[in-house]
Amino acid sequence: MSLARYHAGQAGLEGVVTFQERPVSQLGSRHRYGCLVCNPPYGVRLEDASRVERLYREMGGVFGRLDTWSYYILTAHPEFEMLFGRRADKKRKLYNGRIQCNLYQYFGPRPPRRGILPGESLAPGLRMGPVAGPLR
Repeated sequence: MSLARYHAGQAGLEGVVTFQERPVSQLGSRHRYGCLVCNPPYGVRLEDASRVERLYREMGGVFGRLDTWSYYILTAHPEFEMLFGRRADKKRKLYNGRIQCNLYQYFGPRPPRRGILPGESLAPGLRMGPVAGPLR
């Protein structure tokens, strides 16, 4: 986790990205919208298959409570979608070392747009200047 936090800081995302390690059953957030990225055990090297399959079923139930969030899950388990209880909106094949994996992408709804007014901050160090009328 410390390396992930370090790299987030190097990317200018300190305070924007949160890292947590906890049991899936304790997952929750005070934020209405968000993005969750995880790389759970595959059952290939570290865990036994039945334990991993129970985890994936639990993830499906818990993540379903975050119905306005997007989540991205990297795993090598061939039956992940069935165990999770939902087909991914998009799936990408890739490799983690020599292990063939899939990145399962589940897209939540887009958060409502907030209007940015002249002089308001867009992001740290950026500001919107005066707004002119349409060009003719």
